[in-house]
Amino acid sequence: MRKLFVPLLCCIFLFLSLVVTSLQARAGTGIGSGYRLWYMKPAEKWETQALPIGNGRMGAMLFGGIKKERVQFNEQSLWGGDNNWDGEYETGDHGFGSYRNFGEFVVDFNQANAANGYYRALDIQTGVHTTSFEIGDIRYNREAFASHPDQVMVFRYTASKKGALSGKISMQSAQGAVSVANADGLGFMDEMPNHLKYAANMHIDHEGGNILVEGNTWVFEKCNTITIYLDARTNYKPDYQSGWRGADPAPLVKQEISNARKNSYQTLVSRHTKDLTRLTKAASIDIGKTDADVLLLPTDVRLEKYAAGAVDPDLEETLFQYGRYLLASSSRTGGLPANLQGLWNDSNTPPWAGDYHNNINIQMNYWGVESTNLSDCHLPLIDFVKASLEPCRIATQKAFGKNVRGWTARTSQNIFGGNGWEWNIPSSAWYAQHVFEHWAFTMDKAYLRTTAYPILKEVCEFWEDRLKKMPDGKLMVPNGWSPEHGPREDGVMHDQQLVWDLFQNYLDAAKALGIDETYQAKVADMQAHLAPNKIGKWGQLQEWQEDRDDPDDQHRHTSHLFAVYPGRQISMTLSPDLAKAAIISLRSRSGNYGKSENTPFTVASTVGDSRRSWTWPWRCALWARLGEGEKAGIMVRGLLTYNTMPNLFTTHPPFQIDGNLGITGAVAEMLLQSHTGEIHLLPGIPAAWAANGSFKGLKARGGYTVDCTWKNGKVVKYNITAAKQEKVWVRVNGERIQVEAKKG
Repeated sequence: MRKLFVPLLCCIFLFLSLVVTSLQARAGTGIGSGYRLWYMKPAEKWETQALPIGNGRMGAMLFGGIKKERVQFNEQSLWGGDNNWDGEYETGDHGFGSYRNFGEFVVDFNQANAANGYYRALDIQTGVHTTSFEIGDIRYNREAFASHPDQVMVFRYTASKKGALSGKISMQSAQGAVSVANADGLGFMDEMPNHLKYAANMHIDHEGGNILVEGNTWVFEKCNTITIYLDARTNYKPDYQSGWRGADPAPLVKQEISNARKNSYQTLVSRHTKDLTRLTKAASIDIGKTDADVLLLPTDVRLEKYAAGAVDPDLEETLFQYGRYLLASSSRTGGLPANLQGLWNDSNTPPWAGDYHNNINIQMNYWGVESTNLSDCHLPLIDFVKASLEPCRIATQKAFGKNVRGWTARTSQNIFGGNGWEWNIPSSAWYAQHVFEHWAFTMDKAYLRTTAYPILKEVCEFWEDRLKKMPDGKLMVPNGWSPEHGPREDGVMHDQQLVWDLFQNYLDAAKALGIDETYQAKVADMQAHLAPNKIGKWGQLQEWQEDRDDPDDQHRHTSHLFAVYPGRQISMTLSPDLAKAAIISLRSRSGNYGKSENTPFTVASTVGDSRRSWTWPWRCALWARLGEGEKAGIMVRGLLTYNTMPNLFTTHPPFQIDGNLGITGAVAEMLLQSHTGEIHLLPGIPAAWAANGSFKGLKARGGYTVDCTWKNGKVVKYNITAAKQEKVWVRVNGERIQVEAKKG
C-alpha cells in the first residue's frame, strides 16, 4: 500500500503545482489582464520561444533564463546601406542595406540553474514581461517593459530574501562596438560604414548591497533589488534634405535614462501601462468560451492541442489581441513603421533585409490599424511615405522618363529613401489607399487637406501620364505584373484594380474638400475607361486580360482579388456576379477547384503554397468580404495550426510579422464591414463563434465606433457612436436600416 501511496502523492503534488502555476498565469503578479502568453520553462530559441516588448521605436526579446538572463534588443533605425539607393537588392553595409541587430545584455546570477515553480509570461495588454521561480526557500521575480512615455526599457529584479541578488552584467554590440563600463553606465557607441552613428547605454540602480565595475562589466553583490534602464538610438533623421542624418544620439540616450531614473519604479510602470492600455484596450472581441481545463495550460501546450483540432476561442482572441499589441509596440507616432519583423531582429542579414516590402507585406501590417481602433499607429506608415516622396520622384523619373509626374517605388524600400529589387509600379496606388483610409476612419479634415489630398492627387497624375489607351478606348496599366508570378503585360487585373481604387479614393477626398472639380472630372473619366474586371471560361475572376487562368494554380498570392479586399470595387451587394467569380478563383487558389460544393473545405484541404504567414490573413479577409464565414474561420485556424510558433510569432517561414498584424484586420472584417457605404454587422462569422459573443471598440469608416452583442448568430444589441449625432445605414440580421449614431 505504501508503495502505491508515495507515487500517488507525487502525482497529486505535480498536478497541484501545475494548477497553482496556471492560476498564477491567469491572475498575474499584480499588474495584469486576461490576455497573457505564459510558459513553464525558459526560452532557448529567439525566433520561436523568446517574447517581445517594444515602445514603438525600441524593443527587446526576453528569454527568462534562470542563472543567465539574456536580453537581445533593437532600435528601428539601425540600418546599413547607402542614402537614396536605386537599384539591385544589395544588402551589405552599402547598396540597399538591411535592418540590423543592435545588441544584447546578459545578467549572470550567482545561483543554481535549476528552479521550482517556474513561470514566464507576457501580458499583451500592459506590455509587462514577468519571470518568477524558486530556488530553495527564495522566490525570484523579474519584470520588464519598454516605455513609450519615458523612452527607455526597464528591467527589475527582486527576491523574497534580502541580499539574495549577486552576479555580473555585460553588454555586447552586434555591430562591433566596444562596451565600456563606468560610474555613468555601461554602453557602447560607434559609427556604421554608411556614417550612421549609434549609441546604447544602460544604468543600474540597486537597493542594498554593492555595485562594482570590473573591466567592461558591472558586478552586483548581495542586493535586495536591482533595476536596469536601457536606451539605444541612432542619428537617423527621416528627412531627405538633411541626408537622413541628425544629431549625435549619445547625449540624448544618457539624458533619457537620467530623466527616467528621477521617477520611482512604480511611477514608470504606471505611466507605461496607462499609455499602452489606452491602445490595447481600445477594442476587444469575445467569440466564445474556452473550457476551464484548457485555460489552465501554458500557451505552447494550448497551441499544440489547437493544431491537433481542439476548440479554443480564447486562443483565437489572444492571437487577435497579440497582433494589436505587436503593432502598438512597433509603430508609434513620430517613429518608423513596422518592418517585415516589426522591429524585432537578431540578425545582421535578416530575411529580405527586414525591409519594407510593398507588394503586400507592409500594407498587411496595417490592415487592422484603423478597424481595430489603433489609428494613431497608422501615422508612422504615412510619415514614411511622405519622407520617401522626393527620392521616389527622382528614381521614378530616372526609370520612366523625366516628363513623368508623380512617383512610385520598387518592391523593397529602406529608411534612407532607398528602392531595391524590381519596380512594383502600382505600389504608390496601394500606399495611397492607406493615406486615404486614415481619413475615411478618422474624418480628420485637416489631415485630409494637408497630407492625404496632395499625395492622392500626385499619384493620380503619375497614372494619368502612364495609362495606355487601347484601340477600343479602354485604359490599361502597361507592362504590369501579378505578384509574384505570371508574365509582364498590359492590363494585369491586380494593377487595374489598384488604379481604380486610387481614382475612387481621390474622388471621395476631393468631394469631401469640395475642390478641383475639373480634375475630378478628369479622374472620373479615366476611371470609367479603365479596362474592367472579367469573368473567365470556368467562371473565375480573370487574373489577366487573356482568359488563361489555370484552375490548378495554387500560388500563394491572390493579387487579382485586391478588388475584393483590401479594395472595394467588388462586393456581394454591389457586384454579385464578380463576387461569385472571386469565390471560384479563391477556391481554386486553395486547391479546391472542381470539387463539389458539398466537399468539406478544411484546414487540411488548404494546401501547399497557401500555407504562409501572410496568406491565411488575406484569404480570411477575402472570405469574410465574400460572406463565407465558415471559410474565414478556417483561415484563422490554418494560421494557428501551420504558421504560428510557440511564442505566437507567425512564420512564412521564416518569421514574418505580417501574419500577426494582418489577422487582426481579417478578424475585424468577419465581425464588421463598412466599405460599401453601410455598417454591416456580423458579415462573416463562423458557426463556432455564433452561439454567444460580442465586440467593443471596432471602428467603421465615417468615424464611427461600434459595439455589438449577438446570440445564436443574430445581433441582439449594438451601439454606434460618432463625433456628432447623425444618421447612418446599418445592415443587421439581413435588414438594411437607417439608425441614429450617438454622439460619443
